[in-house]
Formats: sequence, structure tokens, C-alpha cells
Amino acid sequence: MVKKIGILALQGNFQNHKLILDHLGVESTYVRYSSNLDHINGLIIPGGESTTMTKLIDKAGLYESIVSFAAKNPILGTCAGLIMMADNAMDDRVNTLKLLDIDVERNASGRQIHSLVDTLTINYNDVQKKIDVTFIRAPKIVRYGNNVNIIAKYKGEPCAVQSGMHVGLSFHPELNGISIFHKIAFNNIINNRQELHAA
Repeated sequence: MVKKIGILALQGNFQNHKLILDHLGVESTYVRYSSNLDHINGLIIPGGESTTMTKLIDKAGLYESIVSFAAKNPILGTCAGLIMMADNAMDDRVNTLKLLDIDVERNASGRQIHSLVDTLTINYNDVQKKIDVTFIRAPKIVRYGNNVNIIAKYKGEPCAVQSGMHVGLSFHPELNGISIFHKIAFNNIINNRQELHAA
């Protein structure tokens, strides 16, 4: 059976993630209902607005389904997706999925007008590569557990992390056509069709 990656499509920037997966030659589908999770092998939680995303996940009855799915399948979260994956968002309005042993501060970089594109360095296995990525009202990782691997830092602070199967990013690689994090998160699905060096 062909493996497929789902993209949570309740709110936020999910279309650009599909373009990345299309470029990688990976089948994908949008996820809006619990039943959609039965037909995918990995999930992307995109950027957006974490308090709104919390309400929509609860309304769709997806909370427990995603937690159960994550026990056996990889998840990639970007920006608000990272917040949703955290152990603690330091905001009672956000009901996190507790998939990554991290605490995050929402909108730590300020308002949307403070969004920027900047360069950071990835360190993953034998790969060290500089890439340009977009930060939009980016969350800040203020604590991480011993089982959390730091893939990249920005201004000395972790901004890309991995724990077990799951990867969380405080930025938007999909806005810059960067696919390396999709390859890292879904390496067993993508099956190394393209080398990690080709970000």
C-alpha cells in the first residue's frame, strides 16, 4: 500500500506543505476528521493561530485521535503546530497535545510586523547546512527535556527539535521551499528518495 502523509487543514498555512510533499513525490491528503487519520502514515500540523487551532481541534473531536495516532506515527509541527505539540504552551487557552517534552512561549518574537526571513544552520546526523527560513510571530522554546534533540538554533535558542518520531519547528520552512525537515520527520515514508543535503 502506498504511504500517505496527512496535513491538518482546519486553519492556517496548510497548502504550502502540500506543495512541498508534491515536490518530494509523496502522496498527501488534508485531514479534517478523525476518520482521515485511518488512511495516513504521518501528519503535519501547520502554522496558524494556536488558540483558534485548539478550538477547532476540540470541535472536530480530533484531540484524542491525534494523540493516539502520534503513538505510532510521526508528526511534524511548524510554528503553531510546534505550540500544539508542546507539553506546555504557558497559556490556558491552548490545549496542547503533549507530544514533545518542551515548554513554549507563544508569539515570543512579537507581532506579525516583526516577522522576518533569516538564515540558520541545521545540524542533523552528518548534515550541516545553512538555510533561509521565515519566522512569523514565532514561538520560543523556553525549556526542553533530555530526550529532545536540537536540530537548529536561532540566536542561540533552539528553534527546531526532534523527539522520537516527532519534529517541531518555530518557523515556516514551507514558505521558503525548504523540504529537509519533511524528510527528517517522514524519512521512512519518503524512503530517502532525495538526499537530506538537497534541502
